[in-house]
Amino acid sequence: MKSEDEIRQATVGAVQPLTGPIEIRDYDPEWPRMFAREAERIRAALGGRVSALEHAGSTAVPGLPAKPRIDMVLVVADSADEPAYVPDLVAAGYHLQIREPDWYEHRMLKGPDIDVNLHVFSDGCPEVARMLLFRDWLRTCAEDRELYASTKRRLAERNWTYVQQYADAKTEVVEEILARAQAGTRS
Repeated sequence: MKSEDEIRQATVGAVQPLTGPIEIRDYDPEWPRMFAREAERIRAALGGRVSALEHAGSTAVPGLPAKPRIDMVLVVADSADEPAYVPDLVAAGYHLQIREPDWYEHRMLKGPDIDVNLHVFSDGCPEVARMLLFRDWLRTCAEDRELYASTKRRLAERNWTYVQQYADAKTEVVEEILARAQAGTRS
């Protein structure tokens, strides 16, 4: 689990502690439409600099309860080269919130008018394939989708200072599910 110092070091600007419980909602069929709207905005801002753009996270899995936050994965030539894409995303209403040079040069921007986490990685980053494998596996494996849903609901009942702590607490079950997805076996 990331320490408070690690969270502060990765955050651009002030760190925002949670002011209430983690909210987990039943699946909302509007989430894919929200992704599509934001994808259009990002493609308009970046054009051919978008190598890939995917709906990831729980809101991308029909039937899975989730925090009402659209997670998106954007792949660009070099995520560390912020001048190549961040200014155009800022002009489109996004703002840079996370910079993690030690973790795949990950950047994360927040959306302009709905709750969006735009995760940016470089071409060839193995984390992108991992995230999409997890999403795709949960779309097809009801047992692991239920395991993940129950884990999320249980963890959301706890008190957390930062959302990242909640995310980190899911790591064990995520790794367990990913191992099955990589092996192609059901739970």
